[in-house]
Amino acid sequence: MSQLKPKKTLISMAVAGLCACAALPALAQQAAPAAPAVDADAIPEVVVTATRHTTSLLRTPVSVTAVTQDELTRKGITDVRGLSGEVPNLQLGSATDGSSGVKISIRGVSSNDFTEIGNPAVSLNVDGIYTPRPQSALALLFDLEQIEVLRGPQGTLFGRNATGGSINIIPAKPQFGSTEGHGTLTVGRYDLRQVTAAQNIPISDNFAMRATMMAIKRDSYLNQQQDFYAADFPQFGVTPARDGAGNIIPDVDQRHNRKVGADEAYMNKDEWAARLQGRWKVTNDLEWLGAYERYTNKGAGDIALKDCKMAAGTAYACPGDQWDVKINVPGELDWSIDTWRSRFTWNLNPNATVEYNASHSVQKRRQIRDGDSGYQPLAEDINIYGGFVNDSAGFTNSSKFKTTVQELQLRGEQGTLRYVTGLFYMHEKNAIEFGEDSISAMVNAPGAPYYNLYSQTDRQSTSMAAFSQFDWAFAPKWNLTLGGRMTRDVREDKDGKFYDSGTTGDPYSYFQGQYTPIPGRFFNSSDLKPGMGAYYGVAGMNPAIIPDVSSNRDSWNKFTWRLGLSYQLTPNDFVFGSLSTGYKAGGFSDKQNICARGLNGNCADREPGPHYTFLPWKPETLTNFEIGYKGRMLDNRLSFSATAFHSRYKDMQMTGAVEMGRIIPAIPCTAANPSCDSAVLYGTTNAAEAKISGLELEGKYRPWTGAEVNFQYSHLRAKVASYPDYTQTWRDVPCGPFRETYGVAPCVRYTGPNPALVGRFPADVVGNDLPHAPRNTARIEMSQRFTLPGDYELTPRVSARWQDKMYFSIQNLDNAKVGNMQGAYATYDASLRLTSPSGQWRAEVYVNNLTDTFAKTNARIVDPGYVIGQYIEPRMFGVRVGADW
Repeated sequence: MSQLKPKKTLISMAVAGLCACAALPALAQQAAPAAPAVDADAIPEVVVTATRHTTSLLRTPVSVTAVTQDELTRKGITDVRGLSGEVPNLQLGSATDGSSGVKISIRGVSSNDFTEIGNPAVSLNVDGIYTPRPQSALALLFDLEQIEVLRGPQGTLFGRNATGGSINIIPAKPQFGSTEGHGTLTVGRYDLRQVTAAQNIPISDNFAMRATMMAIKRDSYLNQQQDFYAADFPQFGVTPARDGAGNIIPDVDQRHNRKVGADEAYMNKDEWAARLQGRWKVTNDLEWLGAYERYTNKGAGDIALKDCKMAAGTAYACPGDQWDVKINVPGELDWSIDTWRSRFTWNLNPNATVEYNASHSVQKRRQIRDGDSGYQPLAEDINIYGGFVNDSAGFTNSSKFKTTVQELQLRGEQGTLRYVTGLFYMHEKNAIEFGEDSISAMVNAPGAPYYNLYSQTDRQSTSMAAFSQFDWAFAPKWNLTLGGRMTRDVREDKDGKFYDSGTTGDPYSYFQGQYTPIPGRFFNSSDLKPGMGAYYGVAGMNPAIIPDVSSNRDSWNKFTWRLGLSYQLTPNDFVFGSLSTGYKAGGFSDKQNICARGLNGNCADREPGPHYTFLPWKPETLTNFEIGYKGRMLDNRLSFSATAFHSRYKDMQMTGAVEMGRIIPAIPCTAANPSCDSAVLYGTTNAAEAKISGLELEGKYRPWTGAEVNFQYSHLRAKVASYPDYTQTWRDVPCGPFRETYGVAPCVRYTGPNPALVGRFPADVVGNDLPHAPRNTARIEMSQRFTLPGDYELTPRVSARWQDKMYFSIQNLDNAKVGNMQGAYATYDASLRLTSPSGQWRAEVYVNNLTDTFAKTNARIVDPGYVIGQYIEPRMFGVRVGADW
């Protein structure tokens, strides 16, 4: 069958739907139920666009939470990571691999591939337009109408990669005839300086513009010191080298080392963003909205740090404070996102609207990152791992991700029928050059530096879909929802190159002939010269390294659907149920030689010679059933929603180390290091199945004048139901001797009859929790508005957030010293706001993480036996002033 036929089928399906709906006779628009009478203290109505129509939140038959800009500002949330715990069953954490990615998990469904290969399980949308790269989630949040978080698969209206849910960031729009504006200035701990401003500019009666900006600078909370480590193990005949003046020569790379202040250290902030929008009412029935947005980040980036609380009392205890770190490769980040968006809205008649959305974004990033954070081997590690120095770094020398998205919609209401139908198109063209240096890392042969480089100049993805959703009020108070989406995804790599120094057979290829090994002397930093290593790109690769060339293409087709039923019990009580599906496309990795790390490039269980794979993986799917209630009570002073759900998650994509068999080891394995002969590649595989169920409660209550209580609670059971071929590896779930030290069950090599497991280290993970899926979470926030003399208002606000234990790996290693989990914890925030009589200005003092709670948001175990991770910020406090004009 021709490759073009699926595309034609999609287009013909959608065009037929568009024409059929447009041809319906124009009927009177169904009147919305009259809003009940409310007093000044009633909960205001919130409207959302979760169904692609503007509907009341409490009459929308999906699980959705809306967060306003005022709530974001008051809580100090500047990117989506701050939403973690604010929305039921939403968890966010930074990547630990230096990719600047964000791990977004909804109801335990997430993705941990933050590269240009992977796609998020939770789709990110800006003003309803899909954004594919997870790094975009770190762009600043400013001047928004609100953020809408949809939970559960969104396989109809937000179908691209939405097995877990969708986040829609909705900017404030230009308004005709208004000159309003506002600004906020925040100063705080660690020399925080943050400013936002917005100005609406009415040009004429039918044209308006809106200019907004945000800038944030803050020093790091780390005590970052320079790393001049030199190995000193006289028992192994290794002592520091010295120069002619008798000064110790460091072993760790000094080519990038420099002294930096707190304003340039890891975990600092140096970001700004601006948005310019134009809105033109061409005619009474035709309107255009255009926007240009730029985001830049010149900070040092994030870095993973050892968990000093876990390491306390072990051989790997931190010598100083949790935030002390020694760095020989200071962070550098030069990152920008330019986005253009355009929307045409044409009202065909009072009951039908055609909308065309288009966006084009260009994301560029250059980044340097220390990979070891200064953590060095102990004497007992050397006998096991062989290296005297642990020194690694990652270099994104360049990356350019270009994305074009287009969507055509027809929506409207015809009598008792409300509909949305349309076409979706997305195309990515990505290029990246990324490499890693491991200077005598512990996993390599003694004294043998290793490096690799990915040079992908043309990596393309295309997604096309036709979709329709219909809501039919088939009886008084009853509504039936039926929707479907046909998607075709295509992915292609053209001439991508992967350079691996481990394939040359020369352990000293890194030096490119500029250093000759001297018997009895290990190299040190003085032997590392400009031009060596991944930092210098392809030019820094030894000519003896023959790259693996990736040219590959694959495609996937999938139909997803939604069936729903809702009932308006009373004007204030609404119940709904739905059965829906979601899908995330499959993929493949760079071309890799399974046997490359074996002696002379050979495997132990395959014929001699190279054996290549693209490590392909299948799409993942999720089917979800849920029932819910939304309503108002107590004279509209209480709004409340409850949702119960159960999901079946199949072929879930999991990224990490993949064991492909056994190699002939270059260094003989020892009893303490039994898995050194494993053929391990990094990629994505499909786990078999998981089952997810839970309960989500949220609401708002105004018990008396001036008082407000916001609350949410979620319960989640996200369990592995089947994973028969799960195996442990030294790269993903370490099998080192630390297991015996800390009382962890050892990795046991399989000797049974299953040929797929022979020689591997399987583990039973059935019944384990999915990563980033705490069993219980809760949040409560209370405020009270007091009226002072002169009509000033004083509003104290306090909030508490608590969450249960959460794992970061499917292995669920629950160990006090090397556990891949975060124990249960709580955080508290408080603020006090003074508002002027006119409401035109306000001043606020705040403190976040009042008790200075230390908790991880993402983590992994490192051989030889400690945990590194990303953490919530320490206690932050400051003053915020704002004005409206």
